[in-house]
This record gives sequence, structure tokens and C-alpha cells, in this order.
Amino acid sequence: MLDIDEQIELVEAIWDGLVSRDAAPSLTEAQKTELDRHLADYIANPNDVVPWSEVKAAALTKIRQ
Repeated sequence: MLDIDEQIELVEAIWDGLVSRDAAPSLTEAQKTELDRHLADYIANPNDVVPWSEVKAAALTKIRQ
């Protein structure tokens, strides 16, 4: 069995493969609405964001607790 770091690397590799092929899942109307809401919030508050590196680090720290 892969340890947590190896599992995360595997998921990231799979995700990168999907992105490189421009693969995208179909979205429900609820998901589209939620994405539109998030986009509108970002446009209204462009400086109120957390960089991916910080989100990832926090998630990894929480997982390892």
C-alpha cells in the first residue's frame, strides 16, 4: 500500500494527466451556479484569496495529524 505522500503524488499525476488533455467532467446546474457564485465573489474581491501552495500545505498538515 502507498503511504499518504505517495497517494497524493499519484492523485496529482492523474489530475495533471486530465488537465493536459483538457478533460473536464460534465457539471450539474447546481455546480455551475456555485462556480458562478465563486467567480463573482473573486471578481468583487480579487485580493481575498489564498494561494494554492498554502491551501495544499494546510490540507497536508491536517491529514497528517
